[in-house]
Amino acid sequence: MRVSFGGAHYGWGMETRDLFPPVVLPRVVPPPSGTQYVIAHGAQRAVIVEVGAMVREYTVGGRDVFVPWPEDERAPVFNGAVLIPWPNRLRDGAYAINGLRQQLAQSEPDRTNALHGLACWERWSLVATTPNEVTLELALPAQKGWPFQLTTRIRYALTDDGLAVTLTTRNVGEGIAPYGVGFHPWLSPGGADLDECTVRLDARSHVTVDERLLPTGTEPATGPYDLTTQRSLAGLDLDDAWLDVTRDEQGRSWCLLGCPDGATPAVWMDESMDTWQVCSADHIPNFRRAGLAAEPMSCYADAFNTGDRLVWLKPGEAHTVRWGATLL
Repeated sequence: MRVSFGGAHYGWGMETRDLFPPVVLPRVVPPPSGTQYVIAHGAQRAVIVEVGAMVREYTVGGRDVFVPWPEDERAPVFNGAVLIPWPNRLRDGAYAINGLRQQLAQSEPDRTNALHGLACWERWSLVATTPNEVTLELALPAQKGWPFQLTTRIRYALTDDGLAVTLTTRNVGEGIAPYGVGFHPWLSPGGADLDECTVRLDARSHVTVDERLLPTGTEPATGPYDLTTQRSLAGLDLDDAWLDVTRDEQGRSWCLLGCPDGATPAVWMDESMDTWQVCSADHIPNFRRAGLAAEPMSCYADAFNTGDRLVWLKPGEAHTVRWGATLL
């Protein structure tokens, strides 16, 4: 038998492509949330993902603390997301720096707001990982409507007390940058109807809002907004912020979801943050009342315009916050 190169015939009418057919490798499609980082400690297990540095799963003894989502899907409702450089809503996606208007994309078009910052759908880089910890980092570049440069590093650690999260953001560019931070875990009712659950929140003031869910003022947390003692979620439609937080002897403020199975998923924040947002998902298609968002934040909606609780990061300065979660 004779063979050929370049497709010429050499004996028996055969070509090189007959002897050596092209190799077709299977196409590898990464998960929408990117690389999955699994950490564990005792009965606890968490999955942190590359996209958004989100917490895709957090379980204790197989019981969900956070509402999870499948690996082959996109996070449905900012599940476990990191909200920087602002949490919640920004009116018209616009603000001014030194009298110069900055215009961001209106990512909540039905209310013409910019929602939850710029980091949720970015791919975060791995810094370090151990069996029970993972640290990721994002270099947030200057872009249209955001003429600043930040580097943010987040560490997730499973400890005897639960999930502990530390985030530090540094201004690595020029100019003083406006800044706020928040997080978006959804506490899991464990398969129960949210109406069968209870809520408790360590905060005494409620932020009033308009039809676009932008702040109009504050008031004492009374009536349906008084969550300082455990109360039923039946009939409560929440997507609100609370201030004047109270703290335990460790300086932590808590949001607790009491469930029929006897479990209590809980989120805490330390003294580095002083604002809560709680959402019952009554008006979110395909996720209605699937969980309770317990969002620790450094500021509430539209802080870039109101200035309330807004952090101003000078070049080289850093800002650190801490929060965590557990199953009580």
